[in-house]
Amino acid sequence: MITLAAAELRAALPDGGRLLGLDLGTKTIGTALCDAGWSFASPATLVRRTKFTADKAALVQLIGAQQVVGLVLGLPLNLDGSESPRSQSARAFARNLADLNLPILLWDERWSTVAAERALIEQDFSRAKRADKIDSHAAAHILQAAIDALVRA
Repeated sequence: MITLAAAELRAALPDGGRLLGLDLGTKTIGTALCDAGWSFASPATLVRRTKFTADKAALVQLIGAQQVVGLVLGLPLNLDGSESPRSQSARAFARNLADLNLPILLWDERWSTVAAERALIEQDFSRAKRADKIDSHAAAHILQAAIDALVRA
């Protein structure tokens, strides 16, 4: 199941469970995990993108190790809310993960990287350290927004 509605993911996971947030980039995939009660999201590992099969294998390993029951994938939209070629790429990535039999929520990721960058600057991370952490922190921002909506759904 791939959905844009938090309520649909909530209905698919009535008992909660850990979720994996993904921020897809062209070179990396930032990941974040939340607790089973959907209270807080934390940055996790960074997956360096190579071929899709290797990327998927890395995600499958993380899903198994962390007992993930659902995915929240950032959907890059234009500022006016319309879809872009990157949106279509994210949708295709979600379709390619559908055989994992985990519900997937596509979540608006506008401003997630900006919010993550500001948070890292406030924490006094150097520019070099921010570059290594930004995608996972953006994934945490995406996942936190989604779980906040799930709790209200």
